Amino acid sequence: MDKFVIEGGKRLSGTVQIESSKNAVLPILAASLLVEKGETIINNVPNLVDVDTMLKVLEHLGAKVKRDKVDKKVVIIAEDLKSFEAPYDLVRKMRASFLVLGPLLARFKQAKVSLPGGCVLGPRPVNFHLSGFARLGAKIDEERGYVVASCDQLSGNVICFDRPTHTGTENILMAACLASGRTTIINAACDPEVVDLADFLNQMGAKIKGAGTSTIEIDGVKKLQAQEYTPIPDRLEAGTFMMAACITKGYVELKNVNFEHLSMVSLKLREMGAEIEENRKKIKIKGPQRLKPVWVTTYPHPGFPTDLQASIVALASVASGTSQIRETVFEDRFTHVMELARLGADIKVSGDRATINGMARLKGAQVMASDIRAGAGLTLAGLAADGTTEVLRVYHIDRGYGHFEEKLAKLGAEIKRVKS
Repeated sequence: MDKFVIEGGKRLSGTVQIESSKNAVLPILAASLLVEKGETIINNVPNLVDVDTMLKVLEHLGAKVKRDKVDKKVVIIAEDLKSFEAPYDLVRKMRASFLVLGPLLARFKQAKVSLPGGCVLGPRPVNFHLSGFARLGAKIDEERGYVVASCDQLSGNVICFDRPTHTGTENILMAACLASGRTTIINAACDPEVVDLADFLNQMGAKIKGAGTSTIEIDGVKKLQAQEYTPIPDRLEAGTFMMAACITKGYVELKNVNFEHLSMVSLKLREMGAEIEENRKKIKIKGPQRLKPVWVTTYPHPGFPTDLQASIVALASVASGTSQIRETVFEDRFTHVMELARLGADIKVSGDRATINGMARLKGAQVMASDIRAGAGLTLAGLAADGTTEVLRVYHIDRGYGHFEEKLAKLGAEIKRVKS
């Protein structure tokens, strides 16, 4: 397994190019299964382990996949699938693999998909997905760790989620495109990635209204057409690099960003003393000499992203006072706290709240990433720590950040990947 070795205390400076959003690309790749004829072309696809996994799922189902990692282009032909089963060996690696269930059920009236795996963030049941498919007329069974779904024809209906679910909204959205009649999703997720998927589906000929609001209406169509599409920039990668600039007292320019997707992140970083200048596709951010404490509550979009919680906890660890971070999305998302404590951070967790007493400096140590975003947060802490920090299990980070250490090194960080 690889690890990052970081010599902390280097100020970041320079320009970084943000990739397309992983969380937008994955459902868009799954949606290519809805197309009966022609080539679906997706541009600016990031070179991530999670993307590799999704493409392996599509190939297992029988789709023809052509990928140019240099041009970051993927071409998918899903005309003649040979299987309707997404196996455990692939789906266990990444929760988003479960997104093939909706397209398979809508187009082929059958699907067998393993219950998902991915990051361990506490209970994340797929019951919202399954109850939604049942409302559309599917028969749902669970057999030895697999969801087996079938239908004669999906029919539009009203689906009301108890709380917003990102992947649940996307799965139902894709299935409803080929259902008969109108489907209304109430309490839908409002994330930019959901909007991007809806834009892609509409470009293919779907009839979707209301994406980005809590109520989405989908009028089913008979078929969708293959299209070429470029997904939105990754707001989570952008937010991580914004925080990297802040924690190192640096000055960084981010290219290929959508500032509207980062409004809550920018608000909190400004509260911590950052200077931020934005225009249409660029953000310039300057970190203060000492970060100020902050109060943050994670919440579904447009709230503060749970996926950036670990990074802002790292920032709070070196702030000039006491911060409080409340996690309302995933119940087990403070696993990185014990690792930050190894760096000298003063953090106490009680229920869904972390209270952080900022330290003047952290001290380098060996720490371990438990998931994608925890790994990013620990890397940021290492950038600010005195001495050497080793971040183990960086395969988690590789799932969501392409060439993370190389981008940081180009900005002036002393960081390298080492085989361990």
